[in-house]
Amino acid sequence: MKQGAIALLAGALFAAGLGVSGMTLPSRVLGFLDVAGDWDPSLAFVMAGAVSVHAVAYRVLRRQQRAAPPGGAAGKLRFPLLGGRVDVPTRASVDARLVVGAALFGVGWGLAGYCPGPALTSLATGSREVVVFVAAMIAGMALEHVTSARARSAASARAGATAIAHDG
Repeated sequence: MKQGAIALLAGALFAAGLGVSGMTLPSRVLGFLDVAGDWDPSLAFVMAGAVSVHAVAYRVLRRQQRAAPPGGAAGKLRFPLLGGRVDVPTRASVDARLVVGAALFGVGWGLAGYCPGPALTSLATGSREVVVFVAAMIAGMALEHVTSARARSAASARAGATAIAHDG
């Protein structure tokens, strides 16, 4: 219950920040992307603020993780507050899935002026274009889920067939 309440509070704070900064307005995002025309740098400032906060929090978290004895020290404020640890990606390679996914995200962002967070926040407006965008976003996530599951299943079957061939 406590985790859910804090997650709801964090989400509401994020949504409020998006609204106050104007990042739920597609015109603001499209103005940022129009570097050859009437460029609006406000999104760059919002991004810089977010990256700055994340950079500091990440350094504190990593320092705590390296210095922490097993079980943690009693009485000290530990991060993350609601979980045992933060999972940090270990894979650093760039593959076709990453490039294609980033390209699709960028094209969608550039065409619609929305990315997932502001789009979900903008659902509160009831705008037809936002509802269509979010529906398309959900359909895209479902399609990715299905195709990834099929690819994993096919890879697993191939690995099993290879193991049988080597054993036999």
